[in-house]
Amino acid sequence: MTDTLTLIIVLVPALIIAIVFHEVAHGWVALMLGDPTAKEQNRLSLNPIRHVDPVGTLLVPGFLAVVGGPIFGWAKPVPVLKHRLDNPRFGMMAVAAAGPGTNFILAAIGAILLGLFATQLTPEAGQDPGLLAQGLFYFILINIFLAIFNLLPIPPFDGSHIVEGALPRKYVHIYEKLRPFGMILFLGLVAVTWIAPEWGVLENTIGPPVNWALEKYLGLAAVVSGG
Repeated sequence: MTDTLTLIIVLVPALIIAIVFHEVAHGWVALMLGDPTAKEQNRLSLNPIRHVDPVGTLLVPGFLAVVGGPIFGWAKPVPVLKHRLDNPRFGMMAVAAAGPGTNFILAAIGAILLGLFATQLTPEAGQDPGLLAQGLFYFILINIFLAIFNLLPIPPFDGSHIVEGALPRKYVHIYEKLRPFGMILFLGLVAVTWIAPEWGVLENTIGPPVNWALEKYLGLAAVVSGG
């Protein structure tokens, strides 16, 4: 089995779990806060088929893994209607925060499992750690990356809804005018990362918080393992 195929086998399930739970969390919080749209459209299921975008969840991350690019992806967004929420302003902030929050929880679960299986996962000198160890490590990393990336205040990411809700009302309409340009900015970020990797765009923006969080989660795994 080639290293690339092994990486894909490890990454794709971890990415699917991270994305599906992220989206379902949005829907459940929206339901609790008054908007049943996701439930009405049967999007509260953990069945990945209901959430997976063939391009964003499978093809793009798979291709990036093969060519050594930054691994990211997306799912079909869970529908949330702001006007159906009991408190639209607070509700959108809570719904937006639910996705990244769930990913942080999943990363903690992954770290605990890594710690519990640490004795079995520790490879002999010169040996590969194995699929389980790699899978848990990448599961933690993907959830951290997905959470922090989505917290960027770039529309339509979750961070933009949180910022919009936290802004004084007189500034909200100004921020809303930036929303149509959010995807252009995102695609530009991806393009620069791809075309000029030496600039280290991701490494210098979300890289530090991702690495900091990863260190803390691996520390949790070490505590659980008794190391």
